[in-house]
Amino acid sequence: MSMVEKIKVVVTDQAFGSVENEQRMASRVGAQFSDHQCATEEETLKVVKGASVVFNNFAPITPEVMKVMAPGATVIRYGVGVDNVDLVAANQLGIHVCNVPDYGVDEVADHAMAMILALARKLALYDKGIRNQHWSIKQIVGELKSLRDCQVGLVGFGRIARSLSTRLEAFGCKIQAYDPYVNQVDINVDMVAFEQLVDTSNIVSFHLPYTPETHHILNAEMIARMPKGAIVINVSRGGLIDEEALAKAVQRGHIFGAGLDVFEREPLPENSPLRDCPNMWLTPHAAFYSEASVRNLQRLAAEEGERAINHEPLRCELTRF
Repeated sequence: MSMVEKIKVVVTDQAFGSVENEQRMASRVGAQFSDHQCATEEETLKVVKGASVVFNNFAPITPEVMKVMAPGATVIRYGVGVDNVDLVAANQLGIHVCNVPDYGVDEVADHAMAMILALARKLALYDKGIRNQHWSIKQIVGELKSLRDCQVGLVGFGRIARSLSTRLEAFGCKIQAYDPYVNQVDINVDMVAFEQLVDTSNIVSFHLPYTPETHHILNAEMIARMPKGAIVINVSRGGLIDEEALAKAVQRGHIFGAGLDVFEREPLPENSPLRDCPNMWLTPHAAFYSEASVRNLQRLAAEEGERAINHEPLRCELTRF
């Protein structure tokens, strides 16, 4: 058996139904291929043993999991965030980790914009009111601020936030952003400190990666600083927000509502206080989704896998060793 025939390509888990791109790539390079739906470390350990390329969605990629892979293996995370992958251990163990950060930028920006519009225009209240035989606008929604009069704060100013900012500009919104890694941006976006953004934004939308430093960056203290009636949007990672504190703030009316596509625990637990909040738009980590974006994601992931097998420079490597 030749060296190339010993290469093992594994999909630990995926939510796409088909893995044709990945399978074709493996066939093209003469590698073994297997597709799984792992959810636990124990399940993942069994399937990645000896693997040179690992395509991963949400299955945990722990130090123990990486230790059983082939030396110098490459893990390719479907999507942007890699909080289920231990990057510190990957660097120590010589395991390459890549993501696909640019496959569904427009979809996520559209999703965030849709949530902003639904909340800012109080569409759910209108819908509920008319179904309950109400017709008086003031009776249904009370005060309603024009979107062009809103100050929107973007927490993080990468690809998705920049794409969202162009949509917000089209609606005439005033935009400010916080990102410790960005110095120079579009002239229409003011870069400010996080505290200033929270203090002065009617709408705050989160676009940060999840790290120990960004855990609960929006906590009870920061929520209390937000203007009364503010709106919170999160299409990034659930751990950025203290969900219990947010739910309490919405229930007592300090925060008008929120649009959340991501949660600290997924699927969202039945007993989550978010489920009982008014003016709460909840979607199942679906902001990225369109048929085109999924095709693009899998194509880009498969191309990265082929580069790894051919020992070519990786397009989106996150590890450095």
